[in-house]
This record gives sequence, structure tokens and C-alpha cells, in this order.
Amino acid sequence: MFLGLRTVIYPAPDLAAAKAWWTSVLGVGPYFDEPFYVGFNVGGYELSLDPNGDPAVGPVTYWGVRDVDVALKSVVAAGATVRSAVQEVGGGIRVATVVEPTGAVVGLIENPQFVLSETLPGEGDGPGR
Repeated sequence: MFLGLRTVIYPAPDLAAAKAWWTSVLGVGPYFDEPFYVGFNVGGYELSLDPNGDPAVGPVTYWGVRDVDVALKSVVAAGATVRSAVQEVGGGIRVATVVEPTGAVVGLIENPQFVLSETLPGEGDGPGR
């Protein structure tokens, strides 16, 4: 179900300071820079800053999925509780978050712009199929 890590979103109540710090650490500026969200491309993955994020929750890691609705049902069936329902955030990107049974927040992201080249275990015509 999980395709791999895609995005980590850090709470950034002081967005200007966080953006300046990450720009200095990464050595590049953000590719997306708006008052509501700042995104950096780091090795093909996204490091993001959310001025509305809750520092008490900490960063939220988003796992790529092919279908966020299906993935959300699956993790809820496995014992997670919905923290934020599926929502489109632009560009066909759909996200949701859950709290897993031990209390950690887990993000799910369906991003049609993130192209996969690999076949997942259990997919395709490989051995055992």
C-alpha cells in the first residue's frame, strides 16, 4: 500500500525564520513559496513548512499511496483514527492524516505528479505471480 516516503511537513509558526534557516541549511531556496506553505525539493522529496502547523504535534511524514481513499480505509481498519479526512490541496494532490494506535500522526498522500518507476511487492509479473 505505501509507495515510499514523499513529504515531511514541519510546523513553522515563524515562517520567514524557518524559510531562512532551511534555505541556509539546504543551500537552495524553496521551489514553492506562499504565505500558507513553503516547499523545498530535497533529493526528489518534499520538505515543507506549514505556518499553521502545531509545534506540539511536530513534523508530519506523508507516505505516498496510489489511492488515498483506499489507503485511509485500510489504515483505519488496522486501528488508526482519522485526524484529517481526505482533502485536495491543489494540482490533483490529495492528503489525509491518521493517528496510529500508539499515538503517532501518519500522513497519506496521493500525488499524480510523483511518477514511480518501480513495481511494488505483489505487483506485476515477477516471481511468485
